[in-house]
Amino acid sequence: MGRSFIGKVTVSAIRELRPGDELRDRELRGFGARCQERAVSYFVQTKIDGRLKRLTIGRHGSPWTPETARTQASKLLLAVKSGQDPARERDERRQRGESFAMVGQQFLELHASKLKPTTSDVYRAMWRNQLEPMFGRKSMDAIGRHDVTKAHAEWGKTPRTANHALSMLSKLMNWAEENDYRKKGSNPCSKIKRYKEVKRQRYLTEAELGRFGEALAEAELDGLNPFVVAALRLLLLTGARLNEILTLRWDYVDVPRMQLRLPDSKTGPKTVLLNAPAIAVLKSLPRMENNPWVLPGHIQGSHLVALEKPWYALRKRAGIPDVRLHDLRHSFASVAVDSGGSLPIIGKLLGHGQAQTTARYAHVGASSAHALANSTGATISAALNGKVKARPSKPLAFLRRRPLKA
Repeated sequence: MGRSFIGKVTVSAIRELRPGDELRDRELRGFGARCQERAVSYFVQTKIDGRLKRLTIGRHGSPWTPETARTQASKLLLAVKSGQDPARERDERRQRGESFAMVGQQFLELHASKLKPTTSDVYRAMWRNQLEPMFGRKSMDAIGRHDVTKAHAEWGKTPRTANHALSMLSKLMNWAEENDYRKKGSNPCSKIKRYKEVKRQRYLTEAELGRFGEALAEAELDGLNPFVVAALRLLLLTGARLNEILTLRWDYVDVPRMQLRLPDSKTGPKTVLLNAPAIAVLKSLPRMENNPWVLPGHIQGSHLVALEKPWYALRKRAGIPDVRLHDLRHSFASVAVDSGGSLPIIGKLLGHGQAQTTARYAHVGASSAHALANSTGATISAALNGKVKARPSKPLAFLRRRPLKA
């Protein structure tokens, strides 16, 4: 039999609960948390039409924390006070069987709008191309594991897209549960095995860099937009992400400190360190009147928005048709590794939020390490065979003076 406590519902208090325990909040009457066998759930208990009812808010964990659950409990208590019955309204929604399309649109409006613009755009594209065409006409609470498994298989021609669509669908299902469009714990995406993704690693070799440089110079002489040329050079010279360069403002540029101070990026505020060639590119660019962007677009007051068309022409001209724009960032990292840079420092240059993201470049320096191993072995072998004519270092002299015994 579980225990019952009265105190403030906090994360530390929840961690102390054992299965069967119940914690009633001392500050918000009716609000509490109950520890079940595998999880802690938040609830609010109050009288509705003279009867005591308990409304489940959701399981502890994103998005439900003591703070968000307390806020939701306050809303439910206010709704009851104004004469509403949240439990009956929840049951009616389930009986109506709200459509996946309707719930999905709410999810995009209320959840995706809080994400970064680029992430929100990805969500909307995923909804438009994968999720709505597959499930749009179904009832939200009628979608089961079989439906999701079948959809994931149909998307499987592009494993990465299939996995991303499944992840978004899982988030949508969790959101639907928390908003009473599905029963709690009914996420049909749970435990569906993802496809193995072969991460594509493509770096420009020294010869390819040379051809790319020639193609870029020739295209510039042929009249290619100088801001496009500058964008491509900055991508390769800084290792920055495409959107970070396209949306670069002059007030982010600090030439004396040789850095770009970006107030926001994929991983939050970020400082991009500049080298002398990158500084030279920036100094060569004119500042357009009434336009804050380093790389202005065709529309007055806008920034450059697309590089795909000139990029396809340039990479064909350079003989590197399989290279993507994002591979310029990979190429910056590979040169840094082969130049002797440590992974933590390279991670800082690239603005990685996690060390494992940078770890993908660990193998890039293998050729340099192999070359070093070969040259070291050759030197030692020459010393052992008495072929070194120049004055050797002490360890090698020691080997020559005292040959190994059989």
